[in-house]
Amino acid sequence: MTEFSFSCVGVRADQYAAGPTLVFRLRVNASERTRVHALALRCQLRIEPARRGYDAEEADGLHDLFGGRDRWGSTLQPLQFAQISLMVPSFTGQTEVDLAVPCTYDMDVASTRYFHALSSGDVPLLMLFSGTAFTGDGGFHVEPVPWDREAPYLMPVKVWQEMIDQHFPGAGWVRLPRDTMDDLLEFRSRRALSSWEATVRTLLESAATDALSQTSERSAP
Repeated sequence: MTEFSFSCVGVRADQYAAGPTLVFRLRVNASERTRVHALALRCQLRIEPARRGYDAEEADGLHDLFGGRDRWGSTLQPLQFAQISLMVPSFTGQTEVDLAVPCTYDMDVASTRYFHALSSGDVPLLMLFSGTAFTGDGGFHVEPVPWDREAPYLMPVKVWQEMIDQHFPGAGWVRLPRDTMDDLLEFRSRRALSSWEATVRTLLESAATDALSQTSERSAP
């Protein structure tokens, strides 16, 4: 049976993609002199948050995912990032291929909130591989890629930040239910507000005024 091993040798943001996309450079090794006609590969990417440290600001940003630091011993569990299929073309011995991973800036997704909370350093990833290989010199042999094939990788946080800045420069993204969006549209139209930023700021200022008023009422003799 052919022995396969995998490693990640780099990552970049795809500046030509229609949406946020990371491109990981994978190195695939097969047994020496083994002819691989094709490799139908499956790759699961996980974030392993326990493999790095966090400053106070990052810890605050991760509170909704993992709770306070006193709970991290039990809550700092792996997060699912992506699951991608890839067809690796014919090679002998070793080859390198690009693994394109579409991403989202949806803050309802745990992996996005994790990336957003980090200011610097690396994101500890674990790539888990499986699939089917078609090998042989004088014909085709069908072999499974063992489920225990994996490769750790430290992805620089700045690569994620560059990717997001390409598609959402200086901005964020929030997904809302349709009825909430309809209410916001009505509020914006009624106030003749020029942008979504002005709409949200008006609501925040109104909420802050209400909170201050309630505080004053409670403290009045």
